Amino acid sequence: MAYTAPPSPPGPVGSQYCVCKVELSICGQNLLDRDVTSKSDPFCVLFMEVNGKWVELDRTETAVNNLNPAFAKKFIIDYHFEEVQKLKFALFDQDKSSTQLYEHDFLGEFSCTLGTIVSSKKITRTLLLGNGKPAGKGMITIAAQELSDNRVITLSMAGRKLDKKDLFGKSDPFLEFYKPGDDGKWMLVHRTEVIKYTLDPVWKPFTVPLVSLCDGEMEKMIKVVVCYDYDSDGGHDFIGEFQTSVARLCEAQDTSPLELECINPKKQKKKKNYKNSGIIIVKSCKITRDFSFLDYILGGCQLMFTVGIDFTASNGNPQEPSSLHYINPLGTNEYLSAIWAVGQIIQDYDSDKMFPALGFGAQLPPDWKVSHEFAINFNPRNPFCSGVEGIVQAYSACLPHIRFYGPTNFSPIINHVARFAAQATQQETASQYFILLIITDGVISDMDETRHAVVQASKLPMSIIIVGVGNADFAAMEFLDGDSRVLRSHTGEEAVRDIVQFVPFRNFRNVPKETLAKAVLAELPQQVVQYFKHQNLPPINSEPA
Repeated sequence: MAYTAPPSPPGPVGSQYCVCKVELSICGQNLLDRDVTSKSDPFCVLFMEVNGKWVELDRTETAVNNLNPAFAKKFIIDYHFEEVQKLKFALFDQDKSSTQLYEHDFLGEFSCTLGTIVSSKKITRTLLLGNGKPAGKGMITIAAQELSDNRVITLSMAGRKLDKKDLFGKSDPFLEFYKPGDDGKWMLVHRTEVIKYTLDPVWKPFTVPLVSLCDGEMEKMIKVVVCYDYDSDGGHDFIGEFQTSVARLCEAQDTSPLELECINPKKQKKKKNYKNSGIIIVKSCKITRDFSFLDYILGGCQLMFTVGIDFTASNGNPQEPSSLHYINPLGTNEYLSAIWAVGQIIQDYDSDKMFPALGFGAQLPPDWKVSHEFAINFNPRNPFCSGVEGIVQAYSACLPHIRFYGPTNFSPIINHVARFAAQATQQETASQYFILLIITDGVISDMDETRHAVVQASKLPMSIIIVGVGNADFAAMEFLDGDSRVLRSHTGEEAVRDIVQFVPFRNFRNVPKETLAKAVLAELPQQVVQYFKHQNLPPINSEPA
């Protein structure tokens, strides 16, 4: 076995795209017994594939005399949805104090992607020896958990009878929230808006992450400073302050607000009969969870992947090298590259890995009628292909049997997937989200119908990825991708959210293939979360805040 020593230190790969950190817990069952006089002393080593080589990231502790270890040491990994993160878990029996793995007996290994683990939350698999055969009855169990506190706190606050500060008018008060920093000094966390000309302000409700406000510790003291006058000279003045905790703020209810005295220490020292500098009222305090993409995946949400392939005549005769559908001697073309780039990421998040693959813009046997929504395996009752490999095989097999024609109509395939997404909404759970990958070479013929289909689909658990192949003018695709403006249908109805991501393949011809996947999938986690939040649907197995 060829293993590479860890880089020093093992840094995160591609941290620009990092979504969050995942903690992996490892258990072994029925491990091989390599010791003669006692049981094996196993430890687990985690490797990640980097540029085609296995690089060691971390190791667990050694479990002495134990063939069924549950390791206390956890593996922590940066999780990147838009990357294929290949991991290998190798178990060894510690025989010496050496850090060199060849000095220890090999007990078996298991390889998979991080996506496979998080989409199942917990997996148990057979350990294999170097020759691919089972390592006796040895098994490994890997459980994933997101390492983040996703709680947020929403506060609704007001003031009453605050000290008057302006010489000729009333104060312009605002609040500042501080928490203790590592250096012992108070660190600013949040500032409310300024309320002009009042001693009885009512601030807009605001939401901040609980980690930001108090490091997630409900009993930790925080300081609230009441200021006034965001003066143009920058010197806003101090009205008073108080210290409290989130636990105390949580005592506020809609029916019984919490009142806290605002104290000015200088005035308190000077005036014997000083009472306070006003009252700050906590009208309500609510802690909820701000769920992430990984929360939904770990909760059991499946990503349902469908491919739509453009078989219009503008692609050229697939038998000729000039055609965009011509499969070159390396067995690929731009259509296949796009299918692989997106499919190999998405397939980890679909438990049965059966994907519908549809074509449009071709004439089909036996009557040679044009179709804009046909199964490329020619089985309309079962258009599913097994894994990305199945899509590739069906695509290659159908090319000689169809006639490229036209026009380029997107709406039938969008509406096809939208029907299934609409059915999924009847469950009223965050269990399925649909992704349609359309690969096309040119200008959309049914633009009005497509705009209408996208606007309707924006209300459903569905996203559309469009990859433009060849060198055509893709201005219409950019129009559908609502990054710069809200998409409207021809009737004027607005899309409720942006669900289209368009990229031209030509921008990715001379870069590593992983770059295309990052570009087309970059917005998808945000789109999934945005939809389920809009529907007030928590992850299926979520815990209360």
